[in-house]
Amino acid sequence: MEEKNGFGYFLLGLGLGVAAGVLIAPKSGAETREFLKSKAGESGDYLKSRANESTDYVKRRTEEVRNAAGDVLERGKQEVNRRKDNLSSAVEAGKQAYRDAVSSFEKSPSGEGV
Repeated sequence: MEEKNGFGYFLLGLGLGVAAGVLIAPKSGAETREFLKSKAGESGDYLKSRANESTDYVKRRTEEVRNAAGDVLERGKQEVNRRKDNLSSAVEAGKQAYRDAVSSFEKSPSGEGV
């Protein structure tokens, strides 16, 4: 936020400097107008370049955030799949333990368990 205020003060100083220069200009009106046009053109070019830099920065940051979010999403999917596989293995092991227990119960002579 302070950087924006600094830029505002810069523009204010620039405007005051131009106004003071016009008031005490040693040049003719036509020369002064031509000088002001050139300075206004330079200022416009400067502002365009700063706007382009800002746009490029926003595009780069957006792409970085998009890539980071994609990486997090991919890691999340991998973790969910890993947990799903672990759960499936645990359920399958439980089923097999149940089958083994039922099988050994049925094989016991009294039928009452081991």
